[in-house]
Formats: sequence, C-alpha cells, structure tokens
Amino acid sequence: MLKRVFAVALVVGIVSCGMVFAQDKGKGLNTDSEKLSYTLGMDIGKFLKDVPRDIDFEIFIQGIKDSFNGDTTILTEEEATQIKQEFIKEIQAENMKKMEEIAAKNKKDGETFLAENKKKAGVKTTKSGLQYVILKEGNGPTPKIDDKVKVHYRGTLIDGTEFDSSYARGEPVTFQLNSVITGWTEGLQLMKVGGKYKLFVPSELGYGERGAGTQIGPDTVLIFEVELLGIEK
Repeated sequence: MLKRVFAVALVVGIVSCGMVFAQDKGKGLNTDSEKLSYTLGMDIGKFLKDVPRDIDFEIFIQGIKDSFNGDTTILTEEEATQIKQEFIKEIQAENMKKMEEIAAKNKKDGETFLAENKKKAGVKTTKSGLQYVILKEGNGPTPKIDDKVKVHYRGTLIDGTEFDSSYARGEPVTFQLNSVITGWTEGLQLMKVGGKYKLFVPSELGYGERGAGTQIGPDTVLIFEVELLGIEK
C-alpha cells in the first residue's frame, strides 16, 4: 500500500511540474511543487535500488504516465499481473537458494567451531551438545525449569559479532526459564545464583533453521556470557 502511495504521489509531482527528469540541477528547486516532486522521486529511487533487476527509467516513466493519464497501456492488466507473479517467483527462488547456501555454510562453520572448542581446557559438553565454561561459580540456589530468572548477558556469533547485550542496555532481563531457547533453558539450570557461565549453543538448541532477525542466520551457533543474578518470586 505504501509503495502504491509513493508511486501515485510521484506521478502527481511529475505531471504537475511537467518535468520528467528535465530539472536542471544547476537551477535548484524553486517552488514547493518542485521540492515535493524531487523528494518523492528520492523516495521512489531508494525503493527501486532494492529491486534486484535493472530498471529502464524511460519505460518506467512511460508506464506511470500511461496509467495515470488513462491511456492505452502497452501491456494488458492480465499480462502485467502474470509478469509480476513470475518476477515474485523468481525472487523467492533466488532468496531460497541464497538461504540454503547460507545455512549450509553456517552449519559447516558451526560444526567445525564446536569440534575444536570442546577440546579447549575448561570446556564441558552436555548430552544435548551444549558446551559451557564456568567463568565464575555461584553460591546461591539453582533455578528449575518453571522458575523466573533475572540475568545479565551478552550474545555473539562465532566470529565475535555482538548481536545482543543487556550489559549494553544497562538493564538485566527477567524471563520464564521455559520460554527461551533450549540452550538457555538447559544452561541456566546448570548454574547457581551469583554464577557466570559462557554457553556455546549449537543451532538446534538455538534458533535452528529459521534463524532470528537480521544477524542470526539459519543453523547458526551462538555464544552467550550469562550471569545469573537471581530467581524471581
């Protein structure tokens, strides 16, 4: 809907100014209509930059003018719909292929990392494949799966990229232990209040094939430094 609004607004600007790429940059933008038209052009240009195909601007503008003026279009509505559907299918197939390639690389890199990491001094591995290092042993109680816990944490990828940190936000988080990724649910039940562990979470104990957000891709191994501050009543 927003894209359609931008397109219509751009057409209005083009038609009202009668400029269609005729604006002389040396003369500047003098009227409110010219300024608005150029601003809308900037917006639509940014959108088009993300379209993974070459855009013929002369034909693009012709399509806008023909539709806006009610002229006979070169393509029928049915033809245009079919082209858009085929384009969407192509993009979806390309994106799927890219995600599969990323997942395969992440899986291979993760398996190599965990295989080497488990050999390091102080690293312990559970039956599920979770690896952890005790940075500081606590002396308080150990949480159960249905407890609510309060923690500080820092999350990174295996290359050191930080994707989340309660330390950076300056505020610890509280959550139900059975409502988070499996690696956290298991790892925090190994800890005592006051302790600090480093967890190496295989992808199947993290976000798996789906990943999370823009930084955590599919089949990604995650590393967390977790400090158990308390068990909430």
